[in-house]
Amino acid sequence: MVREAELVAIDEEVRGLAKILVKEKVMPGPAASGDAIHVAAATVHRLAFLVTWNQRHIANRNKIVHLREVCRRVGCVPPELTTPDALWIFSEPEEL
Repeated sequence: MVREAELVAIDEEVRGLAKILVKEKVMPGPAASGDAIHVAAATVHRLAFLVTWNQRHIANRNKIVHLREVCRRVGCVPPELTTPDALWIFSEPEEL
């Protein structure tokens, strides 16, 4: 599955959103750090999910409301932030 994954660009739009996420205290700084860039890249490239084991700064259910609000203000929709073991919650049930 990983071999089929596409890389997303880390461009000025991603860097700009990362700066906003840090400024608004959604993500820890600096804006060029991994956490802010990961969330910004997933948001800018309109990914449905960002799957990570980082529950402190990314897959943190307490941050999602704040993240959604900040993204809404700048015209973006963030991905669902989840851990690999919780991803099944988002999957569709198999047909019987």
